This record gives sequence, C-alpha cells and structure tokens, in this order.
Amino acid sequence: MAFARTCSVTLLGVEGVVVEVQADLEPGVAAFTLVGLPDKSLTESRDRVRAAIVNSGEVWPQKKLTVGLSPASVPKGGSGFDLAVACAVLAANERIAPKDIADLMMIGELGLDGRVRPVRGVLPAVLAAAEAGYRHVVVPDRTAAEASLVPGVSVLGVRTLRQLIALLNDELAPEEPQDPGDGRPDPMLAGLAVPGAGIGTGFADSAASDLSDVAGQGPARMALEVAAAGGHHIYLKGPPGAGKTMLAERLSGLLPPLTRQESLEVTAVHSVAGMLPPGKPMVDIPPYCAPHHSATMQSLVGGGNGLPRPGAVSLSHKGVLFLDEAPEFNGQALEALRQPLESGHVVIARSAGVVRLPARFLLVLAANPCPCGRHGSLGGGCDCTASMIRRYQGRLSGPLLDRVDLRVDVEPVSRSELIGHVGESESTRTVAARVREARERAAARYLDTPWRTNSEVPGHELRTRWPMAPGAMRHAEQDMERGLLTARGLDRVLRVAWTVADLAGRDRPDGVDMARALELRTGVRRGVAMAMGDI
Repeated sequence: MAFARTCSVTLLGVEGVVVEVQADLEPGVAAFTLVGLPDKSLTESRDRVRAAIVNSGEVWPQKKLTVGLSPASVPKGGSGFDLAVACAVLAANERIAPKDIADLMMIGELGLDGRVRPVRGVLPAVLAAAEAGYRHVVVPDRTAAEASLVPGVSVLGVRTLRQLIALLNDELAPEEPQDPGDGRPDPMLAGLAVPGAGIGTGFADSAASDLSDVAGQGPARMALEVAAAGGHHIYLKGPPGAGKTMLAERLSGLLPPLTRQESLEVTAVHSVAGMLPPGKPMVDIPPYCAPHHSATMQSLVGGGNGLPRPGAVSLSHKGVLFLDEAPEFNGQALEALRQPLESGHVVIARSAGVVRLPARFLLVLAANPCPCGRHGSLGGGCDCTASMIRRYQGRLSGPLLDRVDLRVDVEPVSRSELIGHVGESESTRTVAARVREARERAAARYLDTPWRTNSEVPGHELRTRWPMAPGAMRHAEQDMERGLLTARGLDRVLRVAWTVADLAGRDRPDGVDMARALELRTGVRRGVAMAMGDI
C-alpha cells in the first residue's frame, strides 16, 4: 500500500476551510474513487487529473486509487482541488516524495494538457491556510500576486504540472510559454467571474465623475458630504433630471481610500465572485454597485444553487450600494436589506449550508415623487391620482426608511444654476479632504472601541459616553414625543449630529448641529442654513 497527503482549501462564502487531500494506492482492478462530499465539478476532477498527469509525461498508476477529502462532513466544491489531488496521486505513486508535499497548500485547476488554471477565491483560501499555520502555498501563476497579499506566507506560482513536479524534485524546470502580450483577453482567466455578478458592479472613476459637474443642489451636496463623513445611508427624492443619479455616482469618490484590513475584506469578496480588476490583485478604493431595479432578492443579498454566493450587498462592502428607481425594486428584495443595514453582514441559509458574508455598505436610495415624476413640480402636469401616489411611495416601507439616516429633496436645477455653475462648485478632491478630516476626528474619538465611524456607534454609547451639549436634545425629544421619530430614529439623528460636528471641527454637537441633523432626517425645516459653507 502507498499513501500520500497534501492540503487544499474549500470556501464557504468568503471563509476558507482547510481540507486534507489523501491518496491511497492498493493492488487491485484499476479504478479511481473520490470521497468526501465532492460536488459535480470536483467529481469531474478525476478525468481532468488523469489526463493532466498523462499529458505531462508521467505514468498513471494502474492500481485501485482512492482519494479522500477530509473532513468528510464538510461539503466541497470547485475545481481548485485538482492540483492537490494530482500531486497526492503522484506522491502515492512515488514520483514525488510524500514528505515534500505534506505541509504544502495547493490551489489550482488543471487543464487536460497539464496547465494550471486560476480559480476564484485565492485570497480567502490563502488567508485560511495562513490562519491554520501553513507557510508554503502553491497557486496558479496568474493569481500569485493575489496570494502574496497575505503576510507570512511563501507563495509559489506555477504554470504547468510539469513545472511543479520538476521544482518538487529539484529537477531542471521545463521552459513554459510566456503570455502572448498582444492585448487580447487572457483565455486562462475566462470563466472566473460568476455569471451575471458583474452587472452594475465596479469601481467609480472619480476622475471622470467629479462632484464639480453637479450644478446647484447645495442641500443635496451637503447631505452627500455628511453621508460620506459618517457612513450614513441617504434617500434622494426628486423629479427626473434633477441630478439624483449624478450625486449618487459621485459619492464613492468622497469616501477615503480603504485601509489594508478593509482592502483584504473587499478583495476577498471580489475574489470569490471572480471580479477582481485585471492586473490589480488588491482593491484599495471603495466599490460601487448599482443593480437594475429588476434585480432579484438572490442577486441583492446573495444566493444561488448550492452554497450561496455574494450578492450586491457584499460586493458593495465598504463602498456604495445605489438603488436607482428604488420603488420599482421587488418589495421582498428591499425588505431583505433591513438586516444587513443594521448588522453589517448577511447570513444566508440554504440546504447546502449556512454562510455569513460581510455587508457593511453605504446605501443610496433614489426615487421620483410619483410614477410620472412630475408631482409637486413647478410646471405641474402630473396625471397620477392620489391613490397611485400613495401606492408608489408606499413601496418603500416605513421600517426600511427608518434605517436611512438622511432624506433629501432634490429640487430641479434652475436655468441660472445650470448655465452659470462652471468653476463655482467644489470638486470631489476638496470635499473628500473635509470628509477625510472628519473621519480622522471620529476615529480618534473611538480609538479604544470597535467602531470607526459615527454610523457604527450604538445610540446607548453616544448618550452615555459622549453626551451632547446641554439642551441640544430638546427638539429631538419633542419630535419623538410627537411620533416624528422612533427610538431608532433618535439614535440615528444623534449619529448624524456627531458627523455634522466633526465636519465643523467641534468637540461635541450643539443645538445647531442637532437641528441640522433633524432637518436631514425628517425633512422638516428648522430655520437652519443648509449651505455647504455653514457646516
């Protein structure tokens, strides 16, 4: 009997589980048995591994072969086990020394010709390997840069199985063809992305979408700055053509660059979804996701056949999720956002398992005042009945809107604002600098806590550990008594008030900051100037 083992990783959402790949050869009728709860793509690795070994010039063992994936109780899927299975078989057949691969972590798919193809989720897989104590990882050459993001791990990128065998045996590695470099799409990267996952998802181009392009809209621009500084959700309501989409598209440019820990979290999600930008293994800017209003609940919160895959709420983690024409979205899909808006993660249960995906995003809702969009406009012409308007506005439920901190009426731009705004509006760079200073002020205040932005701090902590100026809460308490604010709403007003104070450079909010926060929350004028320079 010949036996060898090595290791690989299976992904459950964006978390990896180390799997020991064992190969056992015994005398008997030649057969290849794969055990350990493999899915369809993993079961098919038997044929891929056999062809890859033979086409690499090696001998396939004519014995009874059993490959076990341990722990056997954990479902395993994907083609990333091919490399580990092939090396375990070769070691059991004494082509490779079994001790040389026992402590190696191997991730990669094999082509029938022996080429090592990249797979999704390399970063979270290597992170799981590092946490389990593995220090040497073998990955496809195309994903070596992504795997190298994990500190303390030695990464070996290989192009073919022949190359890996030669390196393990201290033999001269064969010459492998280089990339053509002619500008054509790399065929080795084809098929990595989850079908349909890239729709409406990406990274906003701050150079092409500058805030100075927006004419007028002083209150909306100020609200956008507050949203970026404190991580507050925002609801933009106004007629068509007023600039709601333009404002939302520029919000991600106001957010500060991601920290290294945040970059690793965002990169892990995009790696699992196969959506890492070409040639950029690490995401360092906030993502931007704007799904169409026909999106299903699974595409928003995650799901799919088998183990759930990341949805829009996870793909926009640490970034912006923009729902344009929000009332047109499926009601159940919108209500499914309530839990991640509160917790910052989403838990999805399916028959194949339960996964927990990160989902701390900044939500932007945009809606017209009525189905035709002309209700309340200066020119009039609205043909919608009162019942149609109520039904349309009622598609955004009270519990959902109660979790949205800022509600802004985006008024139509006047002729003078549209024609004479050139060079007068502040740029994204200028506003982003103020946002960064406000976030640094908040981070210093919460240095010894698990929170970094005002939107993350529980209301109880704000009321007890960081009290406001005397008398600042009077109007908010009155609004709560009149039913204009819920308990959750009061806590969110407190958070917004702290953000307004941070933007103004004050140590704690006063009555003016609270009045601004109440106006942004309820839409009721408080007699407070809302110009950008008044913060």
